[in-house]
Amino acid sequence: MKVLVTGSAGFIGYHVARRLMERGDSVVGFDAINDYYNPALKHARLVQLETLGQTQGANYTFIHADLADQSTVDTAFATQKFDRVIHLAAQAGVRYSLENPRAYVTSNLVGFTNILEACRHSGVGHLTYASTSSVYGANTKMPFSEHDAVNHPLQFYAATKRANELMAHSYAHLYGLPTTGLRFFTVYGPWGRPDMALYTFTRKILAGEPIDLFNHGNHSRDFTYIDDIVEGVIRASDSPATANTEWDPQAPDPATSNAPFAIYNIGNSAPVKLTDYICALEAALGRVAIRRLLPLQPGDVPDTFSDTTELTRATGYAPATSVHEGVRKFVKWYLDFYHGDAAGTREEAL
Repeated sequence: MKVLVTGSAGFIGYHVARRLMERGDSVVGFDAINDYYNPALKHARLVQLETLGQTQGANYTFIHADLADQSTVDTAFATQKFDRVIHLAAQAGVRYSLENPRAYVTSNLVGFTNILEACRHSGVGHLTYASTSSVYGANTKMPFSEHDAVNHPLQFYAATKRANELMAHSYAHLYGLPTTGLRFFTVYGPWGRPDMALYTFTRKILAGEPIDLFNHGNHSRDFTYIDDIVEGVIRASDSPATANTEWDPQAPDPATSNAPFAIYNIGNSAPVKLTDYICALEAALGRVAIRRLLPLQPGDVPDTFSDTTELTRATGYAPATSVHEGVRKFVKWYLDFYHGDAAGTREEAL
């Protein structure tokens, strides 16, 4: 198949594109390579994909463009004829949405509209797209279930991703476009984003700097290793959404529809306290962190816990990587990538 992977220079997009290429799919990557974090890391990921394409003879093309540019998106769809689309491009970051909400409108709303329109007009067989566990917002019922209402987001980022789910449903209903949204739960692993906690903690511990633990470290997160996430994304893409013929409009289930629409949680279903996560990192690094305890930040959700029953039922998804194993793999990559630079100065130079 020919698969478009948007956000292919990003953390999850890079890994998804790589896995698709390894199994023999033709992959077209699409990314604006913005400067939300150092673009050099994104370029390094792209080099890995280009090298894989050359060494294994994989069919790989990269388009450097912004999804908010409608003409570029339309041209790509008209010339490439994608069988499936895995849409992972977005303006990420919970806290940054407090500083620059308009960036989320451009990327997450305008860009997603362009993807929906292009999929509709070019007859794409299935659109799989990234949502987020942040849509659960003020909900404290655990574990988080797709069958629960998600009407109280706590940050603008979450609001835009919830809007994506609603937009996708409208296109599934109006035009029969199969859409599947995936609510990611705290993804970590090699080639991760530098603004994520594991990356920041690793750099600071190696440099002997204190790490900030908001909510006094009392968070718990459903940390999910990247390989498990990628397996779930591809399994979901390979299982196009279908209409639920038993859907009851008198008691509407938010997780399904009488249109070809699906929403799935994709996590580890095993929450870990932030302090235990740091202990795993200390063990992998062989160093003790200097901890600075701080109050809860605006927009933060204290706990996350995914119920992945529906994704498992639909695709056989079964995450298998423990936090200790996943953190060890991240630390190995980090030290290899930065050549064991304890102070992290190469990271700044990238």
